[in-house]
Amino acid sequence: MMVKTFIVGAFSTNCYVTGCEQTREAILIDPGFDNSFEAEKIFKFIDENNLKLKFIVNTHGHIDHVCGNGRAKEKYNVPILIHEHDAYMLGKVSKQMAIFFGFKGSSPPADVVLRDGNLVEFGKIVLKVMHTPGHTRGSISLIGVKEVFSGDTLFCGSIGRTDFPDGSESDMQLSLKKLMYLPDNFIVYPGHGPQTTIGEEKNSNPFLQDL
Repeated sequence: MMVKTFIVGAFSTNCYVTGCEQTREAILIDPGFDNSFEAEKIFKFIDENNLKLKFIVNTHGHIDHVCGNGRAKEKYNVPILIHEHDAYMLGKVSKQMAIFFGFKGSSPPADVVLRDGNLVEFGKIVLKVMHTPGHTRGSISLIGVKEVFSGDTLFCGSIGRTDFPDGSESDMQLSLKKLMYLPDNFIVYPGHGPQTTIGEEKNSNPFLQDL
């Protein structure tokens, strides 16, 4: 599986282009780009690598992860996928949040709502949706064969905030426990910051020591 990371937007969000090297089908995870320069850089990568974008997938509905949805959908005409509990953050609410936080872009409504256990398939790649609430009610992680896209649930050395609306400390603890059942060698691609592994976080992340 091909994974290309772009750090975009005012909050340094990790946007991932993830593709099947055999079929060239790909998905765009968390397009948090908020200007044409960032967008075109990602679109150029997709086009120059002959990737066929199949989906836009949001790990949760916060504006710094979805503000590029509209621009990406306009370019590639593909569905926007998000968990059912965060779908309300797109559309009209997304426009309101963009104005409030000073973002230029926003997201159209979701085309497909995801639930725990759903599969996101592109080419020969299958990512399983794991519902990992805590940062938001509809936060998800995407589980592959040897990797997890953890959104704002798990970071290198930290975890997502739970003091936003729809956040929950108790839900976050349960979600982190679920992620800790993954094999130690799993690569973690978080919503912000550098990649890590499940094993490294078990050993050194101070927020996981009491789980």
